[in-house]
Formats: sequence, structure tokens, C-alpha cells
Amino acid sequence: MPASRPIAHTLSRCLLAACALTPLAGCGLFIVGGAAAGSAVIATDRRTAGEQVDDQTIEIRVSSEMNRAFGDKARVVGTAYSGRLLLVGDVPTDADRQRAESVAKTIPKVREVDNYIRVGDLTPLSVRTNDTWITTKVKTDLASTKEVPFRTIKVTTERGVVYLMGKVTSDEAQRAGIVASGVTGVNKVVKLFQVVARESILAEPGKPAPVVTDSSSTGTPAPAPAASGGGVQTMPVH
Repeated sequence: MPASRPIAHTLSRCLLAACALTPLAGCGLFIVGGAAAGSAVIATDRRTAGEQVDDQTIEIRVSSEMNRAFGDKARVVGTAYSGRLLLVGDVPTDADRQRAESVAKTIPKVREVDNYIRVGDLTPLSVRTNDTWITTKVKTDLASTKEVPFRTIKVTTERGVVYLMGKVTSDEAQRAGIVASGVTGVNKVVKLFQVVARESILAEPGKPAPVVTDSSSTGTPAPAPAASGGGVQTMPVH
């Protein structure tokens, strides 16, 4: 039925626009196309509205607690997804690095911590500015790539290393990693995804999603310990 395609396309664009206007309203997922035709799952954010609020609160608390603990002697940035907290930045000593992780673990709603904080001098502003550009470029490229649920993927860049977080299938994780590694200036991609079965994404909201642990990696792992959950994958950039 060729005539139905423009209508379906227009409908899908309208639905996406509606969800973009209400990011915390629990817009959830929709399916575009017929099930028999191999439907594409289009995600807004696969976290619940409550999880999104909790993650925002965690990130604010990290900023406050790290400032209280280190002042201007260190720079620690936290990114949270479903209670999984990524820490990056710079601290003077390894003892400070461990202290930052201990402080982070006391923050309510934090389930686990991926500590990728670097020991050394503060990263220059010029490098951080370039990292911001890389993050923006990665997000743009993810958004323009088919079969990548970009709205549910968080991107963090630190000294040219891109960290990807989110709830994705193994195929989506692979595609997202390839896209990020192709961006100019990216030295390595570290995937901190929660990898789930595709069927769980289509399941009713509120039901627990079976997690598929994927701990395989390529290249040299980052110095931080691998966290449980979705495993850690690193992708070197050639």
C-alpha cells in the first residue's frame, strides 16, 4: 500500500516532535511500521520519568559534594544514567581519586560508580572546550544514524575519550560505538551501556528488563575498574 507510507512517515515525525516537547512526561516508545514488516523501535528516553529526575539530582549532588571535598584543587564531573554514575576529571593524588569515589557512593540513588578520574594537573580549558565540541558532534552523528536510539544515549567526552551510557540492545551499542569512533578528535570510545534484549524494550512499562551482560572489549581497557551491569567495552580509534 504505497499511499500509506507518507501518512505513516508524517505520523512518526509528529509523535517524535510531541515527545521532544515533553522529555520527562514518560513518552516512552512507539513502533513505526507494521510488526510483520520488521518494525523499527523509536525511543525517546528508555528511563522512566522518575529515573530521569533521580539522575539529574545525582549529577547536581556530585557537583556539590566534590566542590565541598576538593574546592578548586580538583575537577570531578559526574554523569548518571539509571543510577549508574560515571566520574571523570582530574585530582591531585590517587588517594583523592578513591575519596571522590567513596563520596559518590554515599549519594542517594547511586547504584554503582565507574571511576575514570585522572590523577594529575587540571585539564586545560582549551582541551575541555574541544571535548565539548566532540560531544556535540557525536550527539549530532548519533541522531542522524538509522537504528540508533540517540535520545536515550548519554555522551561524555574527557580528553578525547568518549563515554557512552544508556539502555540499548547489543546491535544498537555496536552501531553507536562505531559512529562515535568515527568523529574527528576521538581517541577512544568506552561503552558503559546497559545492554538489554530487544524484546524487553517492547515490553510493558514497569516490568523488569532482562539484562544481557556484554563484557567483551577491544583495545586497551581504561584504567578504571570494570563495573557490573552492562559490562565495559573500549574501542580504539585508528
